[in-house]
Amino acid sequence: MTLRTRYEFTLPRGYVDRDGTVHRDGVMRLATARDELEPLRDPTVTGPDDPRLTIVVLARVVESLGSLPQVTPFDIEGLFAADLAYLQDFYGVINFGTAEEFEEFVAAQRALGAAPGTTSPAPAGAASSDPAPAEQGGSDEDATPAPALPRPGRAAIEEIRSEARQ
Repeated sequence: MTLRTRYEFTLPRGYVDRDGTVHRDGVMRLATARDELEPLRDPTVTGPDDPRLTIVVLARVVESLGSLPQVTPFDIEGLFAADLAYLQDFYGVINFGTAEEFEEFVAAQRALGAAPGTTSPAPAGAASSDPAPAEQGGSDEDATPAPALPRPGRAAIEEIRSEARQ
């Protein structure tokens, strides 16, 4: 029996890079204790309740995203909120869920057309008029709503309580 440590995913919306390229398909690996502890030493993270902790942890475990040569915290910060929530849920399911919960999550994504291999990439140039989230200003009223994703009832990233770290 082998342990599966890498999982493919497809973001609901996709990360739009500076060139307007949409990146939706990626791979996340299982997190190690170091992946959850090292970000707490990052000077940009103020503590276990800092939302940036999630960003730094996800940047460590997302091994690939589209054609990006490397996934950085800057890239994770640039995700649409629906995609960030998806990755948080995905992280929770692959790291803390059972095989049945993972299959249920993937089946729900597949039903929405958001599981790996069930969607085609956005046509080239389709994102050129859709600025990256960091470049957006004003209201998001014209944006197409992201499909409602089932949340398996897990918080984003389960953290070590501060009193347990002493």
